[in-house]
Amino acid sequence: MANKRSLKRNINYVCSELFSEVVAISYTTDAGEDNIKALLTSILVIHDDYVRRVSHLEPGLAPKVFYKNLITSFNKQASEIVDQITNLG
Repeated sequence: MANKRSLKRNINYVCSELFSEVVAISYTTDAGEDNIKALLTSILVIHDDYVRRVSHLEPGLAPKVFYKNLITSFNKQASEIVDQITNLG
């Protein structure tokens, strides 16, 4: 990890790409408005949660371990969102 700013940029980039993909799918397929809204909401919640967590370390954890866990859990949740998007389209 280079620094907090680059980590936040990466989180912003991934979440914006996921969000735009869901919006594009909503225009091209008839996936159901509730499913689309739920996915968009979950992307926004994930974005907000992880951007906030970048700036606030958990007490008692080494910074290196904290950021490694943060990145792996973000990647896991992003992968789950990608799986849900593929099931829509």
